[in-house]
Amino acid sequence: MAPVLAKATALLAGAGVSSPRVDAELLAAHVLGVGRGRLLLIDTVREDEARRFAGLAEQRAQRIPLQHLLGTAAFRHLELAVGEGVFVPRPETELLAGWGIEHTAPGATVVDLCSGTGAIACSVADEAAPGRVIAVERSPAALAYLRRNAGAFPVVRVVPGDVTDPELLAECRGMVDVLLCNPPYVPDGTAVPPEVADHDPAEAVFGGADGLVVIRPVIALAAALLRPGGVVGIEHDDVHAAAVPGLLRADGRFTAVAAHQDLTGRPRYATARRV
Repeated sequence: MAPVLAKATALLAGAGVSSPRVDAELLAAHVLGVGRGRLLLIDTVREDEARRFAGLAEQRAQRIPLQHLLGTAAFRHLELAVGEGVFVPRPETELLAGWGIEHTAPGATVVDLCSGTGAIACSVADEAAPGRVIAVERSPAALAYLRRNAGAFPVVRVVPGDVTDPELLAECRGMVDVLLCNPPYVPDGTAVPPEVADHDPAEAVFGGADGLVVIRPVIALAAALLRPGGVVGIEHDDVHAAAVPGLLRADGRFTAVAAHQDLTGRPRYATARRV
């Protein structure tokens, strides 16, 4: 096993993959049907397994996302179905989800806008005790994955919709306890890795010239949907450290505006409470 892993690791490193050894091990574990920690116990692999592993390593070297090759993405305590047409959830979003979970009281109504795979919505359903979670997504391709992932959680209701529509979820106005959103926020023209540029849907990544085209209407929608005392958390680009908290304050309907960093110390999400 060691020589096979070493060869794949070298291939991925040469292709510019940021975590070549880890990716090689995860692909090998996937092919062999074992946990990554058990790879050291395997001395030999069958010829068909070696061929399949080599093929997956070649695809990863072409910068096809690891999660697409595995068919799943790890997010907090979940394994989410992913593939072409849906944004692959990132580890930094786990922090926003965790904040939302901490603020979800038993029986609460939670809204997850720009839900994608449902990573945030499903995590809240899995780790808190909400009364209902409403997951909103407009992309037909992403909705297929969202419905598949949300199917494991009866409290999650999937709603096809555009978060820039001011009438979205009109029946919930003033009734939502927690609203969370990981919108498209990368400013247009920003260089992104091949995995993102070639495989993540552009509409889930880029947020207009300043990256705030979706965030602005999301803030207005949050103000309309949240009950007094309800809370909002919005993920943003690291260039938006001042902009997103500033937009929340400028709206006039929020208090306790706070900026939060990710694990690398970069500005990553902003939170506030509805007056």
